[in-house]
Amino acid sequence: MVTPLLTDLYQFTMAYAYWKAGKHDERAVFDLYFRKNPFGGEYTIFAGLEDCIRFVAHFNFTEDEIAFVRATLPPPCEDSFFDYLRGLDCSDIEIYSISEGSVVFPKVPLLRVEGPVAVVQLLETPFVNLINYASLVATNAARHRFVAGKSKLLLEFGLRRAQGPDGGISASKYCYMGGFDATSNVAAGRLFGIPLRGTHSHAFVSSFLSPDEILEKSLCSCDGSTVCEDFVSWVQTWLSKLKRSKLLAGIFGETNQSELAAFMSYALAFPNNFLALVDTYDVVRSGIPNFCAVALALNDLGYKAQGIRLDSGDLAYLSCEARKFFHSIETEFGVPDFGRTSITASNDLNEETLDDLNKQGHEVDAFGIGTHLVTCYAQPALGVVFKLVEINNQPRIKLSEDVSKVSIPCKKRCYRLYGKEGYPLVDIMTGENEPSPKVGERILCRHPFNESKRAYVVPQKVEELLKCYWSGSSDRRREELPPIKEIRDRCIDQLDRMRPDHMRRLNPTPYKVSVSAKLYDFIHFLWLNEAPVGELQ
Repeated sequence: MVTPLLTDLYQFTMAYAYWKAGKHDERAVFDLYFRKNPFGGEYTIFAGLEDCIRFVAHFNFTEDEIAFVRATLPPPCEDSFFDYLRGLDCSDIEIYSISEGSVVFPKVPLLRVEGPVAVVQLLETPFVNLINYASLVATNAARHRFVAGKSKLLLEFGLRRAQGPDGGISASKYCYMGGFDATSNVAAGRLFGIPLRGTHSHAFVSSFLSPDEILEKSLCSCDGSTVCEDFVSWVQTWLSKLKRSKLLAGIFGETNQSELAAFMSYALAFPNNFLALVDTYDVVRSGIPNFCAVALALNDLGYKAQGIRLDSGDLAYLSCEARKFFHSIETEFGVPDFGRTSITASNDLNEETLDDLNKQGHEVDAFGIGTHLVTCYAQPALGVVFKLVEINNQPRIKLSEDVSKVSIPCKKRCYRLYGKEGYPLVDIMTGENEPSPKVGERILCRHPFNESKRAYVVPQKVEELLKCYWSGSSDRRREELPPIKEIRDRCIDQLDRMRPDHMRRLNPTPYKVSVSAKLYDFIHFLWLNEAPVGELQ
């Protein structure tokens, strides 16, 4: 899907106009950034860089694509322009970027793209497309991880609700990058090496009528030393024991036998990975007892059941009841660690639900999250922009009556300054030729547009943010694209290094983004120089 035609029509009309004016090879610099953090938070996770670099590496027009552009552009367009398109690639492009998986903030360039203006313009829409959703869903995943806590398993179950197959694949990849542990999406597992998790559905449970349907009843022990000839009878024996139990007396009567048949059938198929969906009929009176009977029968054969999944109802209450049930079995029947049997919860979960469950108190070990995660239900877009900041070594600025939309001109270098406690204090942009901030040396950091917001910072560590990821035909050293697991680790590490008040869900402290004093003066000089002077009569 990601070809040079995955762009807006006006990119081609501008490219033709640049070419017609003889400007197409003028050296331009564009910044890709966003203006506001998503989901009411104060941080964003940068994602999508690898996709951009792969797009650039394979950028060229096929004859069919050129023919389509020719038929699409308003006439008359000269034939020589299409010859120009035939020869286009990204050998004259340079891309400087923040490392994928980094915590990033508004106004700071995520990418700086340099090259012939017409070619860079053709990269704009694909880059914005590839980074916008990737960064949004990675941030959404990171926020869910923050609320759930580090100890909980987070499972992405969003494929069926994602915006098409491409959205589903991207969601699985970037949710994993943002801190999720596994996905149900088999295609994403194959493509990216993401761990896969899943169990059965309600349809599987309700498809059984009774244990009489189970024809093959034997099950070999885990070590292969013995064979249980009638696993079904053994499970029913355990169910009778549970019913007579002193600790469990009165909790349940007759359980649903079709559910029991489904559980036994699944356990016979996957004795090492038995995880049961227990809310098809009644969680406490049927689902949990039936699961436990099967789990205890498996335990006798040396297997350990994976746990249960709750997909409806009061998840806090039901998880606590299930945990009590498991502990009672461990106490009465002496089954080691049965009380710690895993409990997974699903059912349209989101940040708010996780926060509510934490406040109510729950016993859930893993959360399966789908719709609200992959569709970014709380906010549909990040609002990435791509702005010209320099052409032919001449800085350019885009003005607006809305100050937040004023661009920061010229080719820049970007740094993250750290304080004594190890937390990042501020991101600062400087002109390309300014000296770098140095550890232990005081530097004045200024808000780009508000003259009263300024502070001196004495950094204890200085990190340069923009690195070369595509050098075109130049001999500049390129950064390697790391594997997704390494990007995920960077994301988790960077989130851990942020100050807690920047990360909290409610009323987070804004992170400071600044410019050097020299760049501040130049922004305002250029602003005054470019803004027309009004006249009153």
